[in-house]
Amino acid sequence: MIRVLLADDQELVRDGFAMILDAQDDVEVVASAADGAEAVERVQATIPDVVLMDVRMPGVDGIEATRRLRAGGFERLGILMLTTFDLDEYVYEALRAGASGFLLKDVPRATLVDAVRVIAAGDALFAPAITRKLIERYVAGPRVSDAPPPELAELSERERDVLLCVVRGRSNAEIAADLYVSEATVKTHVAAVLRKLGVRDRVQAVVWAYETGVVRPGG
Repeated sequence: MIRVLLADDQELVRDGFAMILDAQDDVEVVASAADGAEAVERVQATIPDVVLMDVRMPGVDGIEATRRLRAGGFERLGILMLTTFDLDEYVYEALRAGASGFLLKDVPRATLVDAVRVIAAGDALFAPAITRKLIERYVAGPRVSDAPPPELAELSERERDVLLCVVRGRSNAEIAADLYVSEATVKTHVAAVLRKLGVRDRVQAVVWAYETGVVRPGG
């Protein structure tokens, strides 16, 4: 079972998501919270696999709650941020704080359930085009240096290909088809890329690629 904690200051949102997720055979909502501080406490008490975390909440918001959870040792906890706005200025900060990805609150039921499963499997959700818009909006400034980042030299040519596919939001299956390799091989390459870049997951790898100028918005 995938254990899920819901953190949102709107009770109707929590109840609606709980109804959708509890209807799945492989998902169980184990707790809910009305703000970030309560979310941190409930995570410590229930040890869920995935947290659906609203970005904007009174008091301790989702970004700060995410920072506290990562700093508190919950590095492998899946944190899926939820937002009402397709260009929420807080989402990029949430990704930098350690979120595993994000969704709009008005996504179809099937998309919500699939997202929970993706995050629970240890992957990061970077498929939505809106995530690309956010990163392009916030890291489109000039590069600090024209020199390539030293980490890039650590990647093999194939690992660089895989990194570019990840930046484009391609899934493992899609990358495998693009590069004519198996999904198992893709997983191996992705793991190597993350390790060599010193990042936690695919989302952080994408942020790294844009911030270092390895990839330019629109390029």
